[in-house]
Amino acid sequence: MSDSAPPRPTRRLGALRQLWPFLKPHWRLALGWLLFLGISSTATLVLPMAARRIIEHGFEHTDPNAINATFLGLFAVALVLAFATAARYFCITLLGERALASLRSQLYAHVIRLDVGFFERSRVGELNSRLGTDTEVVQALIGSGISVALRSLVMLLGASAMMIWTSPRLAGLTALVIPAVMLPILVFGRRVQKLSRASQDRLADAAAIANETLNAAPAVKAYAREDIESTRYAGAITRALASARRRIGTRAWLTAAVIVLFFGAITLVLWAGARDVLAGTLSAGVLGQFVLYAIFAAGSVAGLSEVWGDVMRAAGAMERIGELFGEHADIASPAQPLALPRPVSGALSFEHVRFHYPTRPDALALHDFNLDIRPGETVALVGPSGAGKSTVLALLLRFYDPQSGQIRFDGVDLRALALPELRGAIALVPQETAIFASSAADNIRFGRQDAGDDEVIEAARAAEAHDFISALPEGYAAELGERGVRLSGGQRQRIAIARAILRDAPLLLLDEATSALDAQSEAAIQQALARLEQGRTTLVIAHRLATVQRADRIVVMDGGRIVAQGTHESLLAEGGLYAELARLQFVA
Repeated sequence: MSDSAPPRPTRRLGALRQLWPFLKPHWRLALGWLLFLGISSTATLVLPMAARRIIEHGFEHTDPNAINATFLGLFAVALVLAFATAARYFCITLLGERALASLRSQLYAHVIRLDVGFFERSRVGELNSRLGTDTEVVQALIGSGISVALRSLVMLLGASAMMIWTSPRLAGLTALVIPAVMLPILVFGRRVQKLSRASQDRLADAAAIANETLNAAPAVKAYAREDIESTRYAGAITRALASARRRIGTRAWLTAAVIVLFFGAITLVLWAGARDVLAGTLSAGVLGQFVLYAIFAAGSVAGLSEVWGDVMRAAGAMERIGELFGEHADIASPAQPLALPRPVSGALSFEHVRFHYPTRPDALALHDFNLDIRPGETVALVGPSGAGKSTVLALLLRFYDPQSGQIRFDGVDLRALALPELRGAIALVPQETAIFASSAADNIRFGRQDAGDDEVIEAARAAEAHDFISALPEGYAAELGERGVRLSGGQRQRIAIARAILRDAPLLLLDEATSALDAQSEAAIQQALARLEQGRTTLVIAHRLATVQRADRIVVMDGGRIVAQGTHESLLAEGGLYAELARLQFVA
C-alpha cells in the first residue's frame, strides 16, 4: 500500500476467482441469464437456415399463404430473440449490481476493521480508488463484459457446429486458421493485463494526491501552493494517461490483429466455397448459410477479443481489491475473550511496558513503563513533546500492543478483552476532533448511537456547546460540513467533549481536551469536565500545566519513562523537570 512497498507479482486471471463468493448468492439471476442466453442464441442461429431456404427456393411458390407463413415465422423468431435478449440483459445487469453492492459493502467493512497500523502505512486516496474506481471496473466486467464474452462464446460454438453441419469441408478449412487467431490473443492478452494493473495504480496515485491536497486546502492556500499542487496533480494525471495510452494501444492492436486474421481466413475459405459453387459441388443456398454462420463466428471472435481487454483490466482491479481483502489486523479480539468485571471500576495497571511504533522500530516510545491508577482517580500526564504521553492513550485503546509487559484494566489483560467491550468502556476526547459531514446532533450521537434527542441536548449543554449549536440556522439538524469546516476549532472540540459526556464511560481519556478553547470557554469546560470526572477514572494529557493542577496525581514523563509523580505543590517543591516546565509557563 505504501510507496516503498516492493512490486507484487501479477496473479493474472486467478484474481477473478475471488468474485465467486459475491456471485454465488444470486445464482437464480445467473440461471435466468443462462436460460435466456440459450434462447436468444438459438433464435439467432435459426436465421441462416431461413436465409438458405429463401435463397434456394426464392418465391417459386405462388401460394401467398406459404410466403406469409415464411415471413411470419421470421418475425416470430425476431420476437423471441428480442424478448430473450431483453431478459438476458435484465438478469446479468441486476446480477452485476447486486454482486458489486456486496463486494463494496464487504470490502469497506473489512477495511474499516483493520488496525491503526494499516492506516498509518496506507493512503486514504488510494483506498478510495480501490473502493470506487477498481470496483467500477469489476462491475463493468460482470454487468456487460461477462455477458458479451459468454454470448460470443456460445455463438462461436453454435456457429462452428452449424458450419460443420452445413459444409464439413469448408469448416475444416476454417479450423486450420484458429491457432493463428488465438496466438495474438495469448500474446497481447498478458500485456494488456499488466498495463491495466499499471493504469489502475497510476489512477490511484492521482486520487491519493487529490485527497491529500483537498483535505489540506487551507494549508495549500496559506502557503500559496495552488500552482505547485496543480502541477503535481497534473503530473500524476499525465502519468496515468500515458499508462492508459499504452494499454489502449495494445488492446487496439489486439482487436485489429484478431479481426484481420479471422476475416482474412474466412475470405479465403469463402473463396474456396465460391469455386465449389461454380463447379456444381455446392449449392448457393448452402454457401449463403455457411457465410452467415461464418459471419456470426467472426463477430463472436471479434467480441471475445474486444472483451478480453476488459477481462484483463478487471483481473488487475480484482487483484488490487484482493490485496485489501488479504490484509489482516494485527490487533484483533481474542478467540475466547474474557469479560470485564461488573460494575467496571476503571482500575489501570501498566507493568514493565516496553513499546516502539511499527514504523519506528529503533525508537522506543516507552521504556519499562510502570503505572498504577486507582478507580476514580484523575491522573495527568505531562512532559515535553515525544515523552510518550499520547502513546499511553494509544495503548489503552489498544491501537497497538506493547512488545513486552502487560496493561491491565480492572485486573484483566487488555489483550484478553474483546475490542468492542474494551473500547466501549472508554470515552476519548482527542486533540484533533473528527467531525463528520452530518448534523450536529448526529455528530454528538457518535458517542452513543442509541441516545435520544434530550440526552444529546443535555450533553451539549454540559459541554458548553448548546448555545452555538442553537444559533445555527437549523439548530441541532444543521449540517456541519466535511471535517467540520463550518465550526471553529473550539466549537469542534466542544462537540468532542459532548460525545464523551454522552458516552458516559467508566474510563475517560482527555488528550489536550481544552487546547483550542479561549479562556472563558475553557473555564466553563473545566467545570463540565470536573463534573464528568466524578465517579470515573480519568487520564489527562496536557501541555498547559494550569489545566492539570486539580488532578489527584501528576505523572511527569520524559523519554518514555516516568521521572516524577505527585501533586502540583509537591512536584514544585521537588524541583526537576516539572518545576522547570512550570517556571517556563507561569513566568511567561
